[in-house]
Amino acid sequence: MSEEILINVTPRETRVGVVENGMLQEVHVERASRRGYVGNIYKGRVQRVMPGMQAVFVEIGLERAAFLHASDIVRPAPAEGVESNGNGNGHLPSISELVHEGQEIVVQVVKDPISTKGARLSAHLSIPSRYLVLLPYARTLGISARIEDEAERQRLREVLTPLIGDDASGNSRLGYIVRTNAEGQSAESLAFDVTYLGKVWRVVQENIAKAKVGERVYEELSLPLRSLRDMLNEDIEKVRVDSHDTFEKVTKFVHKFMPKLDDRIEHYDGERPIFDLYGVEDEMQRALKKEVPLKSGGYLIVDQTEAMTTIDVNTGAYLGSRNLEETVYRTNLEAAQAAARQLRLRNLGGIVIIDFIDMSDEEHKRQVLRMLGKGLARDHAKTTVYPMSALGLVEMTRKRTTESLARQLCEPCPACNGRGVQKTAETVTYEIFREITRAVRQFNARKLLVMASPAVVNRILEEESGAVAELEEFISKSIRFQAEEHYSQEQFDVVLL
Repeated sequence: MSEEILINVTPRETRVGVVENGMLQEVHVERASRRGYVGNIYKGRVQRVMPGMQAVFVEIGLERAAFLHASDIVRPAPAEGVESNGNGNGHLPSISELVHEGQEIVVQVVKDPISTKGARLSAHLSIPSRYLVLLPYARTLGISARIEDEAERQRLREVLTPLIGDDASGNSRLGYIVRTNAEGQSAESLAFDVTYLGKVWRVVQENIAKAKVGERVYEELSLPLRSLRDMLNEDIEKVRVDSHDTFEKVTKFVHKFMPKLDDRIEHYDGERPIFDLYGVEDEMQRALKKEVPLKSGGYLIVDQTEAMTTIDVNTGAYLGSRNLEETVYRTNLEAAQAAARQLRLRNLGGIVIIDFIDMSDEEHKRQVLRMLGKGLARDHAKTTVYPMSALGLVEMTRKRTTESLARQLCEPCPACNGRGVQKTAETVTYEIFREITRAVRQFNARKLLVMASPAVVNRILEEESGAVAELEEFISKSIRFQAEEHYSQEQFDVVLL
């Protein structure tokens, strides 16, 4: 598989695209005016304790207070007589026992502010490097579940145990998680990361000691460097950067942390914009639409709401070659692959419901789920897929840390206020008639002027002229209509003269 990372930089915006076999799979956007906060560590102050929610609001210097749950302050203790398995199940102390109003606390942003919600915080700090994640308060050594080879897991444990050291009690001084990228890496590379993270943590501790409430004590890397840290591996053929300054920063970063991949970095100086060259701009525009066409003639409808994202699968013009069941199966197979790509491309997170077309064959259902899992395997975000229901619905979750692509690039339509539909000219016409009747009962006026959109005014004058005459006779006043080009279809004003 051919895989490339494209980095497009302009003075106020940076974009990173991941292209696999010539097709855009991921796109990330970072704007200078509102860089994300995920990964940043702050010294905060508890603003309000909410015992009923087992949570607190914490002031960390952002526009809105951030949210911290009790489970993100202390790991739940296992029930009596039950051995802890590290999955967080068990008893949580009361939030009031853990923190109090006015208390200073060091926290890390794990979810950016989304919509009207403030940032989500955790007191369990983590600092990632190329191959490891430092957990300064955890005193444990964990290995990514994606490293499945047991011999490799054992090798990594044997390499890292002496590197991270133990305290007098036999506990590791600092906790670490071994990332998937560490698979097959040398002891020297892992030792470098341990040293690097140790230095970073010492600086963070110094910053914490001198910081005031609301000050940042650790900042996550910028988008280009963060993307390379998390995504650059042997499978990436090229990283192309269209900014010379960013190219130099990227080159230094890769040379320091991934010297074996030095030759993958290229400065792109072509006349044609790099995203245009790879068709990324067009793909991004398509990713903002609700309908996703399938090669077979079927299509998906992707609908993001506050509560969840739904993906509806339709056969469209696809008739298949055998029978209805075969047609449905083939459409669902293609839809499973396309849905996995759309989730990644649009950065859709939280609860996702995929409404596949009903299938009666159990093996077909298993194959569609298998195809969905295969499509999600390359997704960097954590996903969990549940069995298909009797109605053909697949429930799944995808970890969300930042806003979706659409919510980063778009805002609610001012004409419909985000409903996605607008009132018809007929509906607005009758609203105007009701408003006229209401206005003349409340106020004295000799005549009335109605200002509305051209579509509404044209409809009133052409199709409702008889109704207007009846209304004028009923209220004993003349009514004049004036078309306003800048009015939306739902907008109107009734002026008393």
